Amino acid sequence: MGLLEVSGLTKKFGGLTAVNEVSINIEQGSISAIIGPNGAGKTTLFNLLTGIYKPDKGTINFDGHSLIGLRPDQVNGAGMSRTFQSIRLFPGMTVVENVMVGMHSRLRISLIQTLTRLGGFNSQEKRVREKAAELLEFVGLSDKGDEVSRNLPYGDQRRVEIARALASDPKLVLLDEPTAGMNPNESVEAMSLFRRVRDERGVTVVLIEHDMRVVMGISEKISVLDYGQKIAEGSPVDIRTNPRVVEAYLGRRATAEMEAIQGEKQS
Repeated sequence: MGLLEVSGLTKKFGGLTAVNEVSINIEQGSISAIIGPNGAGKTTLFNLLTGIYKPDKGTINFDGHSLIGLRPDQVNGAGMSRTFQSIRLFPGMTVVENVMVGMHSRLRISLIQTLTRLGGFNSQEKRVREKAAELLEFVGLSDKGDEVSRNLPYGDQRRVEIARALASDPKLVLLDEPTAGMNPNESVEAMSLFRRVRDERGVTVVLIEHDMRVVMGISEKISVLDYGQKIAEGSPVDIRTNPRVVEAYLGRRATAEMEAIQGEKQS
């Protein structure tokens, strides 16, 4: 049994079928990628998994339990967190405060305790702040905690989002285009971070990504969507040699690039 099992997932918006009978299986401890052209339904799929949209049909089983009907905060509490395609930090808050926000689903404190700062509020806030600092060190931003998040470079803001996604102690993290806008050096560093998320923190990783160097360099399994349907799934070698994927998304130039990447990995 996989950590995440999705079967026949379907979502329609009026006459548009954004996700059509999609089934995927994510094994615990894996790094997987979902790719496809713009408008293929990738982010809609993430929104269905995390409770932002309610599916019209299909099942979502996570860690042995159904997620159908759960709110986003309940999905997060169940152990699945995410980042977004567009950065969604609180721009006027400090970096460490942004990460602290990610721990809300794990806090055990009432509104009265928050308002009065009694009943263990101070000790819990201290623990939360210490954990946020530890996560910032993990993503390489230990010296940026007191900076206002809007002042960070783009790549660092992405790292803050990942730290915040890890703050709820997830079993699985969904990363929506995590290297978008990064330069090649930043993308290489991000790949190393994704591996460490899996290897050092034991978190399963699924990413939506357009950078084929990242996809082929880190993914163990790739699922390909086109017009809301899954048209292929397999290892990087399987995907880069799949004629339907080449026709729908990759193109000959991208295929040549992936062959070069695969050669680099094997050398």
